[in-house]
Amino acid sequence: MERARSFPSRRRLLKGAALAALPYALLPGPLATAETTAVDYPLAEWAPASTSNYTASSRPTAYSLDCIVIHVTQENYSDTVSIFQNPKKAVSAHYLVRSADGHVAQCVREHDIGWHAGNWDYNTRSIGIEHEGWVEEPAYFTDALYEESAKLTASICTKYGIPKDRAHIIGHYEVPGTDHTDPGPNWDWTRYIRLVNLV
Repeated sequence: MERARSFPSRRRLLKGAALAALPYALLPGPLATAETTAVDYPLAEWAPASTSNYTASSRPTAYSLDCIVIHVTQENYSDTVSIFQNPKKAVSAHYLVRSADGHVAQCVREHDIGWHAGNWDYNTRSIGIEHEGWVEEPAYFTDALYEESAKLTASICTKYGIPKDRAHIIGHYEVPGTDHTDPGPNWDWTRYIRLVNLV
């Protein structure tokens, strides 16, 4: 006949659990600067740029936001994420939209200043949205890219009271002092602004 097993008392179990948890209790808590929510746009994936590639800020308190700058990457999606994450590149945008399916990645928090416009004044007052593709290849400007980017832009405009028009949603080529041409002649501004206003 098998001998009856003796089980530890409840008190002994609780003491053991407390001892097991002790090392974790002694660890420092999360840093005060840690953010509980990584993305500002709920449909975005967090793909953070290197902290060397943007300026920490407290917008719109520190700087008012009054425009959105539309870019085209001249790279593919994954290479663009890698560039933003490379601390030696000194470039970033707040968002990146993938061509095939319109997937959105957030790379810089909206309250921080992305280094995307090539003009400090415009960097401080804008949100930069990059789009995967090349300006001379219109096939990259898919329905999904236009639609998901327009939803993102409409959301930002609503949040900060930015008018949903061409005076406030501009191309990189319209930033004073830039030598860039994106989003280029194949970008359908009429369609894009209409989609932004449909949301």
